[in-house]
Amino acid sequence: MPEVPAAETGPSVKAPRKRPLQIGEDFTVKKKSRWGILTSQGSWADRSPLHEAACQGRLLALRTLLSQGYHANIITIDHVTPLHEACLSDRVACTRALLQAGANVNATTIDGVTPLFNACSAGSASCTQVLLEHGAQAQASPCQPSPIHEASSRGRSACLEALVRWEADVDYVIPHLGTALYQASLSKHLVCIKLLLDAGADVQRGRYEDTPLHVAAQGDSEELVSLLLEFGANANARNTEQKRPLETAPPSGLAEAALLQFEAAPRSLRQLCRLSIREQLGRRRLNLIPQLPLPSLLQRYLQHR
Repeated sequence: MPEVPAAETGPSVKAPRKRPLQIGEDFTVKKKSRWGILTSQGSWADRSPLHEAACQGRLLALRTLLSQGYHANIITIDHVTPLHEACLSDRVACTRALLQAGANVNATTIDGVTPLFNACSAGSASCTQVLLEHGAQAQASPCQPSPIHEASSRGRSACLEALVRWEADVDYVIPHLGTALYQASLSKHLVCIKLLLDAGADVQRGRYEDTPLHVAAQGDSEELVSLLLEFGANANARNTEQKRPLETAPPSGLAEAALLQFEAAPRSLRQLCRLSIREQLGRRRLNLIPQLPLPSLLQRYLQHR
């Protein structure tokens, strides 16, 4: 029988230190390689059996441990909870069981990481949805790791779609990262970029003076440059080096060709009208376009489809 910690009710219950968890060498290497910035490495010695069950998706073992007195909010020295573990490993059944047992859906590690951030990092759309349904904060607190930035930079489009649906701020800025749109553009994740733009993300907001169009031009992505221009990106915006996107594009590249073509043939009246109407509607009402008493053709036009 494992040693069962005394029953406690607070979220800051420490994991037992007397019986360090024995983890197989192969599993340890694999897990640590995924851990990244999510937690510090020092928490491995004091992970509880509940952490291990959540990580490996052993639902029966997890429920047994909970019934024996292990607290759902038991933490390691780095404040990693079993819920963090379940979400990072895409264990949706364990995630549900922990939440039903009273796990803190917004628990943070010493690095400020939440279970929602872990779910987005792992690309677990199921865990992301379950967490949001149980009150997870879709928007990160200031200066804390941001789920929407993580989903955008890693191309986790299903997680990003859930965050947008639960009204995460698509224009939220982290100084050293910029906006989620900037991160998605930097990583060239077109599906995530389209999701953010459809949700009304400001096409001009990036990181400091660099716009998403600047980073798209630097990455020589013709498709991304064309998409950003379609949504109203300013081809004459200047970055911190006072350069326009065209001036940052690789010479004779695809992005340069797309920007030169745009300068030779500016936006049509049709494009300008669409951008103006979307601006008048406002970001928070763009999702209501399908409900407008308009022909489906016009609805698709306003949605860039």
